[in-house]
Amino acid sequence: MNYMANEHRYSKMSYSRTGQSGLKLPPISLGLWHNFGGRDTFENSRALARHAFDLGITHYDLANNYGPPAGSAEETFGQIMSKDLHPYRDELIIASKAGYRMWEGPYGERGSRKSMLASLDQSLRRMGLDYVDIFYSHRFDAETPLEETMGALDQAVRQGKALYVGVSNYNVEQTEQATRILKSLGTPFVIHQVHYSMFERRLEQGLQELLAREGIGSIAYSPLARGLLTDRYLEHIPADSRAAGGSVFLKPEDITEEKIAKSRRLHVLAQERGQSLAQMALAWVLRNGQVTSALIGASKVKQLDDNVAALQQTYFSEEELALIDQILAGKEA
Repeated sequence: MNYMANEHRYSKMSYSRTGQSGLKLPPISLGLWHNFGGRDTFENSRALARHAFDLGITHYDLANNYGPPAGSAEETFGQIMSKDLHPYRDELIIASKAGYRMWEGPYGERGSRKSMLASLDQSLRRMGLDYVDIFYSHRFDAETPLEETMGALDQAVRQGKALYVGVSNYNVEQTEQATRILKSLGTPFVIHQVHYSMFERRLEQGLQELLAREGIGSIAYSPLARGLLTDRYLEHIPADSRAAGGSVFLKPEDITEEKIAKSRRLHVLAQERGQSLAQMALAWVLRNGQVTSALIGASKVKQLDDNVAALQQTYFSEEELALIDQILAGKEA
């Protein structure tokens, strides 16, 4: 049976402008970093992508090296597009990135024009797309002049292979330089993808102010601290968890007693707010409207429903915000 999207998908989801651009994103976006690779079950990946769209999540975030193996998440998404989402292409915001290791040799990573544009062409072939909506420089490359990396993003837009561009994992100074270069080229630099959660707050150390001043939006990746800001690790490391599975992104030693103690106290506050810890963590990231969207991962359809439910309560009182800061600082009430 052909997939038919939920006709009510836009009735409960709101969309926010990305900085001062005309690009609008849902407050919750779906990341394909995990659970969409060649080693994952295709039908589960397909169910996740379809259900996200049924909920009004129109933004799918990928990168050239997502998998594993590298490239397989884009291949999986290409199959989903072909089978299900192609009729809705003009409703979707699809992003990809280049910068981390993808293939052998000197051009298989970093930010040279050669590497960036070759990677984008490969990504488009894997996904079966004519263009991506957002193309990111995935990381700053100290070995390549920033003018060259930003010039590659500019060329991607002028070739019609990307509509907007962004950066990820750039610090304040690097972002300021990228902004200046892209402005001079007339390229639509609209978004910065940044690691941001209750446990990771570098966004607040000057970057948020810069983005607001320049009219650039932001999207937070790992807003749940790779699962630490959920109820999964409150007691122990579950056998089916990412940490127990040998992930290079979350290891058992990352789950410290100090963080677990903070998560337990945050969990109590979340319950008082009528939310799960994950829902409160997402609401906190989105709390002041400066972060355009929170980028979530999911392994089960139910997780999408639970995460979207966070949008029902994004208001925090001053007392709640102060208590959260106190908990994160490790201070007793």
